[in-house]
Amino acid sequence: MKTASRRTRIVATLGPATDAPGMLERALRAGIDVVRLNLSHGTPEDHLRRARQAHAIAARLGREVGVLADLQGPKIRIDRFADGPIQLEPGAAFTLDCRAGAPAGDATRVGVSYLGLPGDVKAGDHLLLDDGLVELEVTGVDGTAIHCTVVIGGQLSDRKGLNRKGGGLSLNALSDKDRADIKLAAELKADFLAVSFVRSAADIVEARALLREAGGDAWLIAKIERAEAIGKLEEIIDASDAVMVARGDLGVEIGDAELPGLQKKIIREALARNRAVITATQMLQSMVESPIPTRAEVLDVANAVIDGTDAVMLSAESAAGKHPDAAVAAMARICLGAERQFEAREKISTRTHRLDRSDQAIAMAAMFLATQMPVRAIVALTESGTTAQWLSRYRSSVPIYALTPSAEARRHMLLLRDVKPMPFAAERTPVTVVRQVIRDAVCQLFASGDLAEGDRVLVTHGDHTGRGGGTNSLKLLSVGANGIAESLRDLQ
Repeated sequence: MKTASRRTRIVATLGPATDAPGMLERALRAGIDVVRLNLSHGTPEDHLRRARQAHAIAARLGREVGVLADLQGPKIRIDRFADGPIQLEPGAAFTLDCRAGAPAGDATRVGVSYLGLPGDVKAGDHLLLDDGLVELEVTGVDGTAIHCTVVIGGQLSDRKGLNRKGGGLSLNALSDKDRADIKLAAELKADFLAVSFVRSAADIVEARALLREAGGDAWLIAKIERAEAIGKLEEIIDASDAVMVARGDLGVEIGDAELPGLQKKIIREALARNRAVITATQMLQSMVESPIPTRAEVLDVANAVIDGTDAVMLSAESAAGKHPDAAVAAMARICLGAERQFEAREKISTRTHRLDRSDQAIAMAAMFLATQMPVRAIVALTESGTTAQWLSRYRSSVPIYALTPSAEARRHMLLLRDVKPMPFAAERTPVTVVRQVIRDAVCQLFASGDLAEGDRVLVTHGDHTGRGGGTNSLKLLSVGANGIAESLRDLQ
């Protein structure tokens, strides 16, 4: 019998650091489940090359890897300074110049990428630069000039981000660059498309329509990083296939003191609404330079796992850090340790108040049984992966093996906690021989060492194999010895 495997997924950003010879293979071996292509940086050729390389290495390792394309979104940035970084002192006057073609900045003023900013701010507003390291208070708006006083000073260099404390900026979620990059994501055959700075469900609906028009079939991930998204959290989650707790800009807009509780709320809402959830940003930030994480970072990752996140994400740690493979290995090690401490806090019977679908009802029934009797595993025979997704929403200690012939479904399930997707070439058979398909599936798991003689397993399936969305049956079986396909015996 195999030892317990990691349940929480790892998303890692590719970049110059993973381009080093042999590094991507070492990082994949260390535990990457999904590679992230940050479309804010690099060329389309870079992203195509990295996606192909990731797939090729994964195939050589006998496994699969998902690809996540992350749109840049309308992030507001200051422009360049004429003579390099400047130093802002508290109390000093500083002007944001919102003109097209504004000259290079100096210690008194700088241009801004968003020319509509004067219409979004007023005297008394606070603007945060460089992830909140520099804070300005608006003293007045004069045409295209926003006059400010420095509240928190510090060094400021080219192209740093700008946020309004409390949110409320009116940029659309999709920029012209994003629309072009959606076509690139379709060309990449990305499994996931992350939409940055989502404000409402309409942003996700628009992105999905553009992606489908371009021929892409990726899951849509809503990045929660605007303060105004919090008031529309439920509708955004419902419109998406997954959400990301993007703690960088979100923390700047709402304040760091509010961030921990909000992270827990987003994870809780995503699970309740049958969506996957990724926790991201600065999880192992010190490992950009250091080969080991800090204890605070270990606790941060572990707490996200204990809260029930599906995946944790590495950004600069893997894309530009000195130790990408060590960062992935550390993340995997922390996840495994935290999973041993995880306990489901809610009773299965109270998690869902209404069951609208047969596969949802079967998933809930399976998880209830798994908590009431010794069951080694749940085996989901699935076409689309939907049943496995439902199963994974009811957190338990029982592993879920999702067997499907669809490579696309398997890659989507690489974002789901507790689910181990596996290829399974079931023949298209009539209902009279579905039992044989179940026998073959359990036999495959027995041969791979995932099941052993005497194990009890729950199997979910539909009356007809080869049809998506048809899960309507649940069986409780026992694994026999020698020729397992013939030795299964019902416990009915």
